[in-house]
Amino acid sequence: MQHNKVLILDFGSQYTQLIARRVRELNIYCEIHPFNKIPTDSDSFKAVILSGSPNSVRGEDVLHPDLSGIRGEKPLLAVCYGAQYLAHFSGGEVAESNTREYGRANLDFIKADEDFFENIHEGSQVWMSHSDTIKKLPNGGVLLASTEDVENAAYKIEGEDTYSIQFHPEVYHTTDGHQLLQNFLVKIAKVEQDWTPNAFVDETVEELKSKLGDDKVVLGLSGGVDSSVAAMLLHKAIGKNLYCIFVNNGLLRKNEFEDVLHQYEGMGLNVKGVDASARFLDALAGKSDPEDKRKTIGRMFIEVFDDEAHRIKDVKWLAQGTIYPDVIESVSATGGPSATIKSHHNVGGLPDFMKLKVVEPLKTLFKDEVRRVGTSMNMDSQLLGRHPFPGPGLAIRILGDLTREKVRILQEVDAIFINNLRSWNLYDKVWQAGAMLLPVNSVGVMGDERTYEKCVALRAVESTDGMTADWVNLPYEFLQKTSNEIINKVKGVNRVVYDISSKPPATIEWE
Repeated sequence: MQHNKVLILDFGSQYTQLIARRVRELNIYCEIHPFNKIPTDSDSFKAVILSGSPNSVRGEDVLHPDLSGIRGEKPLLAVCYGAQYLAHFSGGEVAESNTREYGRANLDFIKADEDFFENIHEGSQVWMSHSDTIKKLPNGGVLLASTEDVENAAYKIEGEDTYSIQFHPEVYHTTDGHQLLQNFLVKIAKVEQDWTPNAFVDETVEELKSKLGDDKVVLGLSGGVDSSVAAMLLHKAIGKNLYCIFVNNGLLRKNEFEDVLHQYEGMGLNVKGVDASARFLDALAGKSDPEDKRKTIGRMFIEVFDDEAHRIKDVKWLAQGTIYPDVIESVSATGGPSATIKSHHNVGGLPDFMKLKVVEPLKTLFKDEVRRVGTSMNMDSQLLGRHPFPGPGLAIRILGDLTREKVRILQEVDAIFINNLRSWNLYDKVWQAGAMLLPVNSVGVMGDERTYEKCVALRAVESTDGMTADWVNLPYEFLQKTSNEIINKVKGVNRVVYDISSKPPATIEWE
């Protein structure tokens, strides 16, 4: 089935992925492409959205998209930088704002009888994030909405289906952002809302059958949502020709290797569990640099996985649970605004010696869509609701060098924390949680003896996609019980702290 598609041109905004997620929530398929790498098949896109940007249209580093074949030809929505770009280079005027226009504002004027603002009323809250402002509309510009401080908050171009806004409809702070995007895409651009989990499953299974035929495929399972959903899609398509390998790197949660293997048994998957924990831990001995640990784990995983894959006769494909944010983040939108915070264990391709073709059934989906696809296949809700867990596992939650004893301590601490979250019905209210073993000892008193033992930090965050995150205000009584239980039951720990930093400026993990 050929879906109506929406093209999002990325100018480097931190919110570009949010635009795509909001469009997908309307059951409309969209793709993000860098502003300077417009797809050659642009005819297949029914509407185009220009994202915001940290750049200024008044500066020397202006980002110039090629809008030939788009502007005036297709419905076009320009957000923030896009709105200023259209104004600045089409007879309007963009100037530095007297005050940085950032944060909440309210629409105090909306032009009547406009499809673009249907079911949106004066007083509606919007989110601003720009230091430039449009002083004069471009040629053919018609004012559609204003706020108290921003006169030209929204406009359209006469004779075109071109609409521009100086606020961000994709963020939750814009209360009618969903309605605005729906008005533009459904009412004005006439895009059909046919992108659903069931449709995705049916189409993907058919594509996989056609692509893979009778070939054998090997997949590394992690116990997480992405690899599990990818496995079920492939299982539906090729059945016994899918070979799943679940590697115990010695850095999983307590009893996770056995628990996850048991869970997979009930899913009908062909899974082999490989306990390589000693191999991994020996390779990590003495390593304390976070990137060194990540690279060592990545290298060891490939070695172990390659050994096991060679035991399968005539395997031709490697399946990966890559999702859309991984794909987007591997391409710099503007030639350099995004910084590498840390290396991802599953991005960057395969070593030459593996000689396998790659299949990635989830590479067009966001994390929340992966869960919805899993639900449509009747997968276990507890598996689909699992918190994200880093590929390097507890290695990046043990700050400093790794030892078997430190892994034991953290597994025990983590088990108490996660089990208590479940028993207090807090687990599903948290996006991700875990414990960190800090490279410090502190003085304590147990009974009549002084101790000098480890400190652990508990971390729980709420988020929608991991790009930003806030710490969760867990009940004091919960923290008190959990702290007492950890100190009383885990030999080697005498102090527990709770991490109350958000992302940004902190990251979710500590390494």
